[in-house]
Amino acid sequence: MWAARHCLSLVAVGALTLGLGGTFEHKQALAETASAPASRIIANYQVNLGKLNLGNFRVTTTFSGDGYQMRGEGRFTILEGIIYEWRGVTSSVGRVTGDGRPEPATYAFSYSNGGNRGERLRMIFGDGAVQQVSIEPNRRPIPRTIPVTREQLEGVIDPMSGAFLTARSQNPNGDLGVCNQMLPVFDGRQRFDLVLKPKKAVMVQNKAPTAYSGPAVICGVKFIPIAGHQPDNPGIKLMSQTNEIEVWLIPVKGTDMYVPYRIVLPTPVGYGSAVVTSIQVAGARRASAD
Repeated sequence: MWAARHCLSLVAVGALTLGLGGTFEHKQALAETASAPASRIIANYQVNLGKLNLGNFRVTTTFSGDGYQMRGEGRFTILEGIIYEWRGVTSSVGRVTGDGRPEPATYAFSYSNGGNRGERLRMIFGDGAVQQVSIEPNRRPIPRTIPVTREQLEGVIDPMSGAFLTARSQNPNGDLGVCNQMLPVFDGRQRFDLVLKPKKAVMVQNKAPTAYSGPAVICGVKFIPIAGHQPDNPGIKLMSQTNEIEVWLIPVKGTDMYVPYRIVLPTPVGYGSAVVTSIQVAGARRASAD
């Protein structure tokens, strides 16, 4: 499951080899700003492992005032579910601060794999830190797992908020500056940093009318595990040692947001990727934090 969690953590667009996240709805943050006009971004991604198409993942982000609500849904199969089938939903609710940074209030992640195995995870934030984590079923800790301390949960963001709400620029023409950031992430189990560095700006060309064409910036990503993992896990070793993880970010028309267009990362069974197939914007606003 390691590749699934870290693909989600990088772009929140699904699992490249296994599971994803769950149903949980929390409307308080949006209810507080219900009188403000809403805007919505819907992005659809195709998730591949090598030349194998695993399925699709949809991310819907809705803003109302300074509140946001995100929901991701995906289904992944191998041979139409004969060998493998996975379904999941993930969500994040919070607000955007005056400096444009996400401040999550809740995060949830659950999945089922077509059999009896599944998981439901929920996090609650408060006072700039994770206050509560619940996981069902509550399985035994894996031996040699590095424990997560309370101090390590201060100032963190969830994977959904980190992937979609941290890259901002008033320049819609491909600003490499959006790659200069470090994301302190906690996914409910593992605490890690994602360090982004600019590589180059490119132009994306697509012939399909619903596909994106335009400027993009390519960010190199360094995965730095901190706690909640097993140091001898081969997936963790691969992710932390590789310099081949990339995230392509594209500007969202009518906003100051940059969102993931493409992700590429190595896995123990080949390269995984997730690519936007369509993106829709309704009621967009440039000053989305106002």
